[in-house]
Amino acid sequence: MVIGAGHAGLAASHFLSGRGIDHVVLERGEVANSWRRERWDSLRLLTPNWQSRLPGLRYEGLDPDGYMTMGEVVGLIARFAAVCRAPVETGTNVTAVRRTDDGYRVTTDLGEIGCRAVVIASGAFNRPSVPEFGAAVPPGVEQLTPFDYREPARLPDGGVLVVGASATGVQLAAELRRSGRPVTLAVGEHVRLPRTYRGRDVLWWMEESGMWDQRHDEVDDLTRARRLPSPQLVGTPERTTLDLNALAALGVELVGRWAGVRDGEALFSGGLRNVFSLADLKMGRLLATFDEWARTHGRDAEVDAPERFAATRVPASPRLRLDLASGEIRVVVWATGFRPDYGWLKVPVVDQKGRLRHDGGVVDSPGLYALGLPVLRRRKSTFIHGIEDDARDVVDHLARYLATRPVGAARGAASAP
Repeated sequence: MVIGAGHAGLAASHFLSGRGIDHVVLERGEVANSWRRERWDSLRLLTPNWQSRLPGLRYEGLDPDGYMTMGEVVGLIARFAAVCRAPVETGTNVTAVRRTDDGYRVTTDLGEIGCRAVVIASGAFNRPSVPEFGAAVPPGVEQLTPFDYREPARLPDGGVLVVGASATGVQLAAELRRSGRPVTLAVGEHVRLPRTYRGRDVLWWMEESGMWDQRHDEVDDLTRARRLPSPQLVGTPERTTLDLNALAALGVELVGRWAGVRDGEALFSGGLRNVFSLADLKMGRLLATFDEWARTHGRDAEVDAPERFAATRVPASPRLRLDLASGEIRVVVWATGFRPDYGWLKVPVVDQKGRLRHDGGVVDSPGLYALGLPVLRRRKSTFIHGIEDDARDVVDHLARYLATRPVGAARGAASAP
């Protein structure tokens, strides 16, 4: 049983079919449902087209250095489903998964299915994370998450406070500011990257240097690595760098991390200088790592000369508070991350913070597996191009598990509700 028909679930199906393992893929909506329903209109992939590959399916278009629109991503995943002939049951919502003596019982809104093993490929970004103090925001201020946002024209007139400076936050802040709205961006920990470095996409460097392929058991602080925010990148035809300096040049006001609400005022931390310095330092170290790799592997001649970037400019007097009742801010957009939703998983494998307990996708319950989570088996795990290696490894483990287990009654077909 595979839960989820996005790129991760379909990759699992591809390798299960290759091993002759009977299975079904359950999807609550349509194939690539989250890409169809839970993205804003202008969003493009952060990864270049040449990296948009799935098992047996490679990009063959005319713009390898471009970035796919959401419609193109949906088309890619739908083609993959057709090519691998995945046995997808759409419109089937999983409401519970429970352990049985010889496997698992999967309850859906259409009935129950018994199975020997389950692959959870329902995604890492099921629910937006909004801090509890959001409840204290005055009712006259509209609050949105990236799941709700579609385009600037659908928002009420007036200022927007975007919370979070990872990829989503900086992209939305830029789009809203270009629409003519006053925009304030609350900045916390972030990962700064240039779009291109030494004439190549920065993700080319990640791939060619082997950084993407670093395994989960080679990462020093795996828990932290899995919680890192997505890098400040945007996919545009111009291959534009979108960092905080670029946003400030557009007229976006930068403030510190939003720490809470008191008497209708948003309170921001005063540590912007330190936050900026840390992000700049980490970017500099990463670029130096790329330089060293190019030098030691004889690749210097095929790329441009090393370059360095200006430090992030600290505002002269960043605001520490903002009166949310004054009318200055009409909308708050919470770009504060996402988390998976395992409310339907009735197996004790989720910790107190809602995270799945697993070792490289092998969940802490025999026959239960996961795919598509951050740094699941490699640093590239959550990206489309990263799923092939992860899915192959996980299905290999699943096949070995099934080979040691007798076939039991759990292979029964779906029953009536």
